[in-house]
Parts: sequence; structure tokens; C-alpha cells
Amino acid sequence: MKEHKHPHTHIADDACCAKHSKAPATEHQHHHTLDFKTYAPGLFSFLMLASGMLLDHFEASFFKESFRLIWYIVAYIPVGIPVLKDSWESIKKGAVFTEFLLMSIATLGAFILGEYPEGVTVMLFYAVGELFQHAAVDKAKSNIKALLDVRPNEALVYRNAKFTPVAPDAVEVGERVQVRKGEKIPLDGILLSAKASLNTAALTGESKPDTITQGEAVYAGSINRDEVIELQTTAVFKESAIARILELVQNATSRKSKTELFIRKFAKVYTPLVAFLALALTFLPYFFVADYVFKEWLYRALIFLVISCPCALVISIPLGYFGGLGAASRNGILFKGASFLDAMTKIKILVTDKTGTLTQGVFRIKTIEVHNGWDETRFMAYVKAIEAQSTHPIAKAIQEYDVELEDLEVKNVEEHSGQGLKATINGKTVLAGNAELLNNHNIEVPQSLDAIAETLVLVAIEDQFAGYIVVADALKADAKTAIQKLKEAGVQQTVMLSGDKDSITQQIAQSLGITWAKGGLLPEEKLREVEELQAQGSTKVAFVGDGINDAPVLATADVGIAMGGLGSDVAIETADVIIQNDEPSKVAQAMQIGRSTRKIVWQNIALAFGVKAAVLILGAGGLATMWEAVFADVGVAFLAILNAIRLQNMKWN
Repeated sequence: MKEHKHPHTHIADDACCAKHSKAPATEHQHHHTLDFKTYAPGLFSFLMLASGMLLDHFEASFFKESFRLIWYIVAYIPVGIPVLKDSWESIKKGAVFTEFLLMSIATLGAFILGEYPEGVTVMLFYAVGELFQHAAVDKAKSNIKALLDVRPNEALVYRNAKFTPVAPDAVEVGERVQVRKGEKIPLDGILLSAKASLNTAALTGESKPDTITQGEAVYAGSINRDEVIELQTTAVFKESAIARILELVQNATSRKSKTELFIRKFAKVYTPLVAFLALALTFLPYFFVADYVFKEWLYRALIFLVISCPCALVISIPLGYFGGLGAASRNGILFKGASFLDAMTKIKILVTDKTGTLTQGVFRIKTIEVHNGWDETRFMAYVKAIEAQSTHPIAKAIQEYDVELEDLEVKNVEEHSGQGLKATINGKTVLAGNAELLNNHNIEVPQSLDAIAETLVLVAIEDQFAGYIVVADALKADAKTAIQKLKEAGVQQTVMLSGDKDSITQQIAQSLGITWAKGGLLPEEKLREVEELQAQGSTKVAFVGDGINDAPVLATADVGIAMGGLGSDVAIETADVIIQNDEPSKVAQAMQIGRSTRKIVWQNIALAFGVKAAVLILGAGGLATMWEAVFADVGVAFLAILNAIRLQNMKWN
């Protein structure tokens, strides 16, 4: 992602939406601002049209044919010329059959037939519809704008014995940065101050303040709520959390849903088809109708063209999906594309990891037991030294144990996936992990340990069992609610797969009401279990994990959902959906948003096709006028857009 550049996020790439994508958006630019200059041409045309129709009604003596034509041409120009120009530009690019061409032919044809007010009215309503669409697009983009607004503009960096303001992308890793009260944190870093109270709403969707203590991670885009703080940067700006999230959200609309892709392809066939049908409607009756009148059948064909404009479909449907993406991001859920909004509605089996997904992933040492003559302090010094080589949550819990490390030299560190660590410390071979690790090295483990349900770290030193550590992990506050909501949302099976021992996995699964569970799994075994579930039939399978150890499964599942992807590059790259605030109950909310989006999209499809089909038949039979045609085109587009923007105001539990 290039710094300081924010590509315009297209609602649709079709010709009918070309006006929406002519200029790229900059950091401070507001798209489609509806100021006086924007609506002045439409207002002028309306006043000219209204006064002309009044003059027609009262049959003003001076309002004769030639003057009347000039009057309505003047009314037509402000709203008609932009459409005629867009039609010509589209033709030059090879896109002949666009709604611009249909509108141009229909309105110019109305002038040829002497139906001046109707010609102006059609184009005026089209212009009003464009303004309305712009306003709807603005509303749908409001969540993206909110993210853009939290982009830090400068960083106060300690250089030459003072804090100097510089652009965030000019700050290097390891530099010291100061953030004053109310300012945005410019880059990811480690807090140097004693504590900080931060507003992380832009990153997590949660408005409640987050208290950070010295040494903990802070992320760009967070707002400092209290006193001046200092931090040391750990990443350049383009690799910061907020930059990755911005890139993700801005690129989301490039991944179209199947429905959206179908409608776009359909419009490319539909538009030229109705143009040829209108041509046939004009001339074919000559061969079949006894009292054929060219002017009458041309008028019917023009009505047919106005009705057939596909704008309601190609605008409101992408707008519906974009609204769903925006509503999700406002609730701390990031979809990597509209296709995943659809995919979430089809999930029937949901597989979840345990540690860091349903549990807090914050382990605490509960018990320490030493064997074979080791004392606790020396034992823990060795364990702490080997676990310092790991980033696993259990290793972090052991690092918090308060013991002064001896002068220990750690060499030859080996990580055994799903088992633990092996290393040489001061010439002694040390193993720290599960029973499988020790068994593989022919070290006997006391059978009494099998009765302990909690997570154990077993330790062997110099081929002899030296002791074990019991660590405990707590469930997340909304874990049980999350499983219940998933069942209510239509998930038929909930499955928990964990690398932790099976007894702990089964105990937690039972307490949460999970359908079935399996523990003691390596990452590749989790992958195999998910693939077996996928092979059972056409049922879609989602996997929820922490985005680090579970990356292969996240990539393989029909929908990969990463919990707490804020600081995880792997989550951003691998998952299809990211739950920013680490709450498992958001998964069910993501399904609700997907279903609401899909429902609104199909409502719009039914509305557009239903009304247009009815009025097309009436128009071809001479029973509909240009006024009904205007409603079938612009009126239906209005209704569809109003329906689409309902997503912005919906509430999800």
C-alpha cells in the first residue's frame, strides 16, 4: 500500500457508474459533496420545465412552437449535456450500449416527436437520481471515511535532543515518539510510559477505553485519552495495524459477490438487447398492424428504452453489498470482499480453535511440582530459559514467573510442532512440552498426571523427568453466548479442535454446548479434520482461529475467520473475515449482517425486475406514458437505493 494514497473504492465498474469514479479520492477529500454547484443545473432545469409547462397549460400567446422548442432546449441542456457527453465517451471506449445511450436516444426522440416536457422531465429525473445515488454512496462510505479520518497526520519524533514533527512514513523502527492528549498514535510500538488510556474504536469497533501498561503493544490509529505518553516504534507506517486495516477495507469491494458479478454480466447483455427490441418495436409493427403510425410506435419504443435502463440493478446491488461491508466494519468485523458476505449465509458447520478463540489465551501458572531432587527456583530458571525461545501463550505465562535467571547459556533450540521445545542449557539437554514430547525421547512420565485436566508443561533435564507446571486459561466472557447465537443463526454443527490435551478440550466443549470436540491435534491434523468435514457434502465449513498457528486451516476452510487479527500479519493475509475486538460472539453477528445484506440485495432484484417487466408490457401495448416510464426507471432506483442504505442503520445483537 502506498503511503498517503487512497484509491477510490468503486461501487460498480459499469458504465452507468462511470461518474462515480472519475477522480481518485485524497485523504481529506469528501466524495460527491452536494454543494450548490452540484444541484444548481438541476434546479435551473426544474424551474425552466415548470414555467414552460405552466405556459403550455395557460396557452400563452407568445409561447409558440419555435420559441417553445428553444425554451425546452434551454431547460434540457444543463441536465442533458453531461449524459450525452458520457454516452459519447463510453462509445469511444467501446462501451456502446450503456444507460447513457438509452437515456440520450429516449429524450432526443421525445424532442423529435414534439414531446418536449417529457424529454426534459426524463433527463431531469435522471439527474436527480444521480444526486441521490451520490448521497447514498456517501452514506455507505461513511465508515471508510471514519477510518481515513483516524489516519495520523504527523509524528513527534525525538531527534537532535527534541521532539520534532515529521510525516509518519518518515519514522524508522526503534525511534522514540511522543503522543499528546487527544492525538492519534502515528505508528505501532511499545509503550515507554508507565501507562496509557487509549480509544481503540477505529481498530476494534469498541468505544470503551483500553488501558495499556509499560512494555505492552500500542497500535497506530488509537487515540491517547489522558496525559502525554511516549512509545518506541516497532514497525514502519505502511506495516502498521491501521495501514493494513485501511488497505483491507478499501480493497474489499474489488472482490465481488457471485450475485453482483452475475448482474454486471447480465447488464452487458440486457442493455443492447432492449435497444434492439426498441428498434424492433418501432418498425416491425409496420408489417403486422393495419393502421401503423410511425410516430405512435416510436413513442412506445422510447418509453420502452426509458423503462429498460438497468440503473436500479447496477447501482443498488453493489451499494447493498458495500453497505453490508460498511456496517460490518462499524461493528469491528472486516470482510475481505462482498463474496464472503454471501459465503457467511451458507455456513452450516463452524469449526473453532480453543486457545485465544474461545478462551482468553492468557495463561497463568497454577501449580509447580518438582521431582528427582530439583528445587523450584533452579527448576523454574531452566524452564524460563528454554521457554524464552517461544512465543506461545503458555511460554509467556512462564516468563511472568518471578525468578532471577542464573547465567544460563541456551543452545541448539529445536521446536517440535504441537509438542514443545528441546534445547541445550549449560551443557544439559532440556525438554519442555507435553507427554508426547517426553515419550518420543524415551522419558517416563508419571501416570498420575493423566488425571490432571488442566494444561501441563512437562519438563525433563538430562533424560530424567524433572517436574511439571500446571497452567490455566479462562474462557472469554461471551464464549457461551457465542455458541448459542451461532446455533440460533442456523449453524447445524459446532466443532472445537485444539492442540491442547483432549481432556481439557472435552471439558470446555461440554460446558459451552459444542456439538463435538477433539484435542491433542497438531496443525496438520486440524487441517485434515476440516478437509474431512468439507468432503462430507456441499455444506460450507467455516473455521475460526487466532490467525497464527491456524493459518493453513484458515486458508483451506470455505470461510476463514481470524480472531483478534489486529496485530497479526498472518491473520490479515490468510483469513477471509477478521474479528477485530477478539469477541467470538461477533461471528454470529457477521452471519446476521451477511444474511441482511443478501436479503436486501434480492429484494432490490425482485423490485427492479417486477416493476420494469410490468411497465415494459404496458409500454409496448401503448398503455403506459413517459411518466410511468420515469417511475419504472428513476422511481425504482430511488426505492432500491433507500432499501440498500437501510443496512447502515440496522442493529445487530
